[in-house]
Amino acid sequence: MSIHLDIEKRLGEFHLQVQYEGDRKVTGILGASGCGKSMTLKAIAGIETPDRGLIDLDGQVLFDSAKRINLKTQMRRVGYLFQNYALFPTMTVEKNIAAGLRCSKEEKKKKVGEMLERFGLENLEDRLPGNLSGGQQQRVALARILVTEPRALLLDEPFSALDGSLKERLRMEMSHLLREYDGFSVLVTHDRDEAYQLCDRLLLMDNGKVIGAGSTREIFESPGNVQAARLTGCKNISRIQRLGPNRVKALDWQELEVVTEETVGEDITHIGIRAHDFYPLSEGEYSEERKRGNSTVIPVLDPIITELPFEWYITLKQGIWWKCSKEIHQHSPENSIPYGLGIKPESVMLLRSNES
Repeated sequence: MSIHLDIEKRLGEFHLQVQYEGDRKVTGILGASGCGKSMTLKAIAGIETPDRGLIDLDGQVLFDSAKRINLKTQMRRVGYLFQNYALFPTMTVEKNIAAGLRCSKEEKKKKVGEMLERFGLENLEDRLPGNLSGGQQQRVALARILVTEPRALLLDEPFSALDGSLKERLRMEMSHLLREYDGFSVLVTHDRDEAYQLCDRLLLMDNGKVIGAGSTREIFESPGNVQAARLTGCKNISRIQRLGPNRVKALDWQELEVVTEETVGEDITHIGIRAHDFYPLSEGEYSEERKRGNSTVIPVLDPIITELPFEWYITLKQGIWWKCSKEIHQHSPENSIPYGLGIKPESVMLLRSNES
């Protein structure tokens, strides 16, 4: 199962431009609200019509502006999970699941029964959606989609309406479902943890355009540009002045000199360091590493400290943000704050400006 996507659509001043080729692995689209994620999903489903382009799902052309092909939604065999699940409020669970089936009464009963069992809904078949929890509603919506055996599964912010503890549990269930699913699947999200946990491949979108694409792990390890780094959760980003092939001055961090593993090319305008990639140094370790000059060291001076249940959020004088783990019963950071912090050269991400 594969997809080829090359579409454009204008809405006022907003211009969507998406090019992508992928296989049956789970693809995530990560971006802020309004960047075009849901519009891309709806174009695949046939809910939105691009101005021009091509959508090919496993060899079948769903949309081709040049050849005037635009298959109706019901002919695309694509399952779409809306944010609010879009269940029929006056239909029972059983009737909701059966709504899209076109087969004999006996076959319909058999397929619905299989879905009720698969999603743990056996004792809820006579309930209306309004009498179900958020998690149960999501399972009914997924059962209604999968009972029709779609070739593609499109998930539009499936956890956005759920609270924290339920969201974590349903993420695990969704992960298992997506690994079992034999078709092409796309998950739209603004949550980087969700994208990392559930998706094999990732598209990063900003203002209607794809600004990064590839393996999810590779994208997080090396986002490539400033906005991609921000979307994947990097909070420490600074403009730089190049001092040498592997050394830069961080202009936004009080001109801190930073050692890099990768060669700093002429196109590199920024560096990024993730908040968990620093390591603590005692006064002696700080002095020793500073003498060697093989890595970057930072003195911890007048830090601003915020307590969370299991972490300290620490902002250094240089404007750098560090995340340090703590135990739930620990409420004083006194023994957690080191003399200095170190940064390994391989932890420094080289970034290009989005304008370059």
